[in-house]
Amino acid sequence: QVQLVESGGGLVQAGGSLRLSCVASGSTFSINRMAWYRQPPGKQRELVAFIAVVNTNYADSVKGRFTISRDKNTVTLQMNSLKPEDTAVYYCSAGRTPYTNDYWGQGTRVTVSS
Repeated sequence: QVQLVESGGGLVQAGGSLRLSCVASGSTFSINRMAWYRQPPGKQRELVAFIAVVNTNYADSVKGRFTISRDKNTVTLQMNSLKPEDTAVYYCSAGRTPYTNDYWGQGTRVTVSS
């Protein structure tokens, strides 16, 4: 089993920055992929970015503004030039393969005011 704990959410004005972190513990040797998803109010959960080995991928809506990185058991999402539409609960996930989300964190809320 893998446990994921996110931190770094909060309230920020449009144009500002936030840095989200997710620390994995437990059977971390099994992790291949780590990712960030978000769920805006009243909407479905969507992929923001993932990192698998050295490969990264981003949603079109965040390209050029967000950067995902991983250092051992911690995955970080640097979010710059935030927009009100980035408001959501952000979830960290970890997968045993490059294509799966086997574990989820509890989420951290990001609110961007206009």
